[in-house]
Amino acid sequence: MASLSRWVMWSALTGAGLLGCDGTVDPPRQPLLPDTGRAQDGGSTDGGSTDGGSPAADAAAQDAAPVELDRGVADGDVTDDAGPVDGAGPDATVPPPLPGWRLTWHDEFDGPAGTPPDPTRWTHDVGGDGWGNAQLEYNTDRPENAQHDGEGRLVITARREAYRGNAYTSARIKTQGLFAQRYGRFEASIQLPIGQGMWPAFWMLGDDIGDVGWPVCGEIDVMEFRGQRPRESTGALHGPGYSAGQAIYAAYASPTRLPDDFHLFAVEWGPDGIEWTVDGQVFHTVSPGDQPPGARWVYDHPFFLILNLAVGGTFVGSPDGNTVFPQAMYVDYVRVYSADP
Repeated sequence: MASLSRWVMWSALTGAGLLGCDGTVDPPRQPLLPDTGRAQDGGSTDGGSTDGGSPAADAAAQDAAPVELDRGVADGDVTDDAGPVDGAGPDATVPPPLPGWRLTWHDEFDGPAGTPPDPTRWTHDVGGDGWGNAQLEYNTDRPENAQHDGEGRLVITARREAYRGNAYTSARIKTQGLFAQRYGRFEASIQLPIGQGMWPAFWMLGDDIGDVGWPVCGEIDVMEFRGQRPRESTGALHGPGYSAGQAIYAAYASPTRLPDDFHLFAVEWGPDGIEWTVDGQVFHTVSPGDQPPGARWVYDHPFFLILNLAVGGTFVGSPDGNTVFPQAMYVDYVRVYSADP
């Protein structure tokens, strides 16, 4: 995946001006390593709202009623080149059982402070070509941008620093080639950054992307977040005939500022649909047949996981003079389950 990008999925979504932060912008917790960047000198906003409406209106427009999904998993749907899947790996922490589900893969981020993500679970996307969305960061494989904090968390840090022609650095990690699964529950406990131009995401791509390309491979955005909208996160589905500005999209309206604490972002995916939740609250459900007429449902094969913290881009706009650096996305754990037989 020499140039796997976030693509230009949101370029058609720009339009009305972005909403500002509600209330005081608290700086994020500081990462372990000191910032090597220059002083912040401000920036412009070039992003936009998806539809010009308010976050509350976006969320209220969605049907939040829970939907029972067939969460079946067929033999051979899990691919994991790192070894056995049932809680495998060097983690000291064993996740508690989740009724109705069987753990197939997880990372509790129990590595020593300052160490990079576990290479048996994660690989890096490295580069700074904008990733198809006019993003401003150069994603590196340095521990300065992705490391364990020694307290059971992974810290992905965006820094303002000149690096290989880019003004910012960050990290983007993926399980491609190491783990992919069709159907199940995919969840991550994350504390988000805050501030104009910050774009963290937890998402998935079809593992056949190298053969069929995007968007035919399919994309499931479990969580995306605009740092200037601290009470809203989004989930989306991209496929052939419903990608970029035509993605099947919904927003979650939070009663509190999401960056103030950890929150659990998840999808439950089965043959008859996909359901998005934040802290157990359903805010989006898509089923085969909900895509535009004539468009294909392509969510019937394994997908791999991605975590990243982008800086700027068409979805969020550029950082401005109030954006504090460094910014950090804290990940407590990522867990994947298949349904009990």
